[in-house]
Amino acid sequence: MGLLVVALGGLADDVRGQVHQSAAGADPAPGVSLTLARQRKALVEDLRYEVGFAVPGGRDSAVTGTVTIRFRLVRPADVVLDFRAPSANVGPVTANGRPTRPRLTPDHVTIPRAATRPGENAVEVSFTSNDAALNRRDDFFYALFVPDRASTVFPCFDQPDLKGQYRLTLRLPTGWLAVANGSETARTDSGGATTVRFAETAPISSYLFSFAGGVLQRETAVRNGRTFTFYHRETDSAKVARNRDAIFDLHAAAIEWLERYTGIPYPFEKFAFFAVPSFQFGGMEHPGAVWYNASGLFLERAATRNQLLGRASVIAHETAHMWFGDLVTMRWFNDVWMKEVFANFMAAKIVGPQFPDVNQQLRFYLAHLPTAYAVDRTAGTNPIRQRLDNLRDAGSLYGAIIYQKAPVVMQQLERAIGEAAMQAGLREYLDGHRFGNADWNDLITILDRKTPDDLAAWSRIWVEDGGRPAVRIDRPSPRRLTIRQLDPSGRGRQWPERVSFTAVGPDSTVTRTLSLGRGLVTLELPFEPSLVIGGTDGVGYGRFLLDQATIARLPRAIPSLGDPVVRSVAWQSLFEAMIGGRLPADSLIAAGLAALATERDPLIAQQVLGLLQTTYWRYLRPARRIAWAGPLEHELWESVGRAAESEQKAAFFNTLVSVSLTAGGVGKLEQIWRQVDSIPGLPLEEPQLTALAEALALRQVEGYATILDEQERRISNPDRLARFRFVRGAFLPSIAQRDSVFDSFRDLANRRRESWVLETMGYLNHPLRVAESIRYLGPSLELLETVKETGDIFFPTGWVNAALDGHQSAAAAETVARFLARHPKYPARLRGKLLQAADGLFRAAVLLDGWKAPAGLLAEPPG
Repeated sequence: MGLLVVALGGLADDVRGQVHQSAAGADPAPGVSLTLARQRKALVEDLRYEVGFAVPGGRDSAVTGTVTIRFRLVRPADVVLDFRAPSANVGPVTANGRPTRPRLTPDHVTIPRAATRPGENAVEVSFTSNDAALNRRDDFFYALFVPDRASTVFPCFDQPDLKGQYRLTLRLPTGWLAVANGSETARTDSGGATTVRFAETAPISSYLFSFAGGVLQRETAVRNGRTFTFYHRETDSAKVARNRDAIFDLHAAAIEWLERYTGIPYPFEKFAFFAVPSFQFGGMEHPGAVWYNASGLFLERAATRNQLLGRASVIAHETAHMWFGDLVTMRWFNDVWMKEVFANFMAAKIVGPQFPDVNQQLRFYLAHLPTAYAVDRTAGTNPIRQRLDNLRDAGSLYGAIIYQKAPVVMQQLERAIGEAAMQAGLREYLDGHRFGNADWNDLITILDRKTPDDLAAWSRIWVEDGGRPAVRIDRPSPRRLTIRQLDPSGRGRQWPERVSFTAVGPDSTVTRTLSLGRGLVTLELPFEPSLVIGGTDGVGYGRFLLDQATIARLPRAIPSLGDPVVRSVAWQSLFEAMIGGRLPADSLIAAGLAALATERDPLIAQQVLGLLQTTYWRYLRPARRIAWAGPLEHELWESVGRAAESEQKAAFFNTLVSVSLTAGGVGKLEQIWRQVDSIPGLPLEEPQLTALAEALALRQVEGYATILDEQERRISNPDRLARFRFVRGAFLPSIAQRDSVFDSFRDLANRRRESWVLETMGYLNHPLRVAESIRYLGPSLELLETVKETGDIFFPTGWVNAALDGHQSAAAAETVARFLARHPKYPARLRGKLLQAADGLFRAAVLLDGWKAPAGLLAEPPG
């Protein structure tokens, strides 16, 4: 590399300012490469950290600290630590008790071989942290290190297969509470600060180490002999009281179920969790210190069925991670999907008994397949298991294919080998790799011994390749169906799976399950069907192409389908036909409105409401949207009145807040916000009234600034108030003012509150504002790489979705196409995220404006 002049603020005088000449090619590349990770894994054993941080109360004051890293070396060698901070952030360094001059290169601090020895070693580094991963607010903070951000805060081995035990000390403003992976062991006050010490953790990966502190409230409860501790910042005591016991009960039930299923007792010392205001994820599974999005735990009195199920599912998901991901962790982040798939897969099993009135197969279908399809149908889709050469790209692996498609694939696998074999295999896998690391090949080898099927071949198509099959149903004669699986990519791939098909006749319904793969399958029926629907068990995966006779009859016939899973699959199939150009959007809207009057399953009603909103805003021209607004508002108000339960009323009312456009409809919403009118049986609380005020401001009702002022006065919680003031920038009266809000996001400091940024971007780019917001498209795309480099794992996807979701025009589609054409070497995974987000825009532009999509932008073109 030639000469590297290092600035080591705080180093001993005898080494400060010295110049080190490193051997050409000897220093590691930025990030953590797979090569570096393998080299370190072969050298480093028995890893322990003693790390202390001083966290000042003011956000503008730096966080400083010292870490002592103890480890065994197989042989003397350069020891490369990861530290993604300027070289000036590295203070004094000692190795084995002697001052040491490290080599400083981008993202790394290298302890020279001469300072190391075989066997026990100890390296101590003083440092100043980068701030991003500490998520600091005025009076609280929380660390979030997944997937490779621990090294932005302190020097460490930031790779998943070098597990360490962490002993943490925090120096905080006096009176702050703190939570970390280990139990608090000591607390002392001196010099206007509080020092908190925590017990040493079990072996965990660096991305699972975490801590938080601030002005927090603490709740405790004992369930099944285990103490749970709950930290939060909710100021509404009634809301806390209403949700508290349910939150503790859900955690206890999840742990009890997982202990039975795995045969392994809860593997960590304690269980604490923190409800983080405006957390950027649904949850994060640090052992002993789980973070949740506060809004997902503290539900309103009129919470919908989906919200109740969602809370139970996210708690079960994060609890399942204690075994799947924390106890046994992937070796490398190319297998990050393994921890997520089993967390989701187990969550579905855990939540079922807690909601005995819910059809669990229907819930599984709705929670996974439509969302997976929304990515897998696009030109930006990816395999479940992806190649990863450097951990700096690990955040780009996350998405619906991991979270939603993979559990479907696992359910198919469980059905193929049997539930008992799956459970036995998972027990063997967990027991054999406790507190260690494993990969997909380790698990598939175990499962392969328990079935005559060729799981390696199965894995190649379902796990290691992307996309979904198309399944075409033809009627060569009145009572005969022919079914063929097709590869939309033209590569001739075949996905082995068993798929159920339902045929509806004049007097009866028949469902048959067939094995698909290579060749044509023929199905003889006892009658001539009026409807034929594929994938009706809710597990069959693919684009099930309805025949024309079914497309013509299904919109009117769906309410008569008795099986709720079949009914739900039928709705998804109609939507697929609509975005595929085989069914007019108006027909889907009409069918949805008609069904609301008769659909009694709240999950399917919520599904229909979602399809109506998507179709209304994305696939109707503005004039047709206006034409449908009156009938849609009328039917929704009728549904609010008919609904017996508050959760059902809330689902219909939330849709009204989204879609209302007529003067009468918007006026009625305003009267409700002003509390002149009310909805019997539907108590509206601060979050719903805030959303209502924002919807009125978006529509620029007369005096909307005054409405926002009043709503601001109504908000008592400081975190929700800060969020409201931030998002309010999207409702500034002039275009120039809103332009300045968008332009402010070019500055990283203004993008730190990621969930707030995404909400603001969504309002700036709402369909009602497309005429003015189309000019934000190009700059939003130009910022995408920067957003990816500086943001958390879901922020790039959220950013590009917020930029594109409001648009439907050929002009907007062409903006995206030109951007991609100008950047032929755009990072592949980021290009994939962009193509995923743009798929709906591209389809709308084709269907509504006749746009000709350039080759490669639509994997499944309409038609």
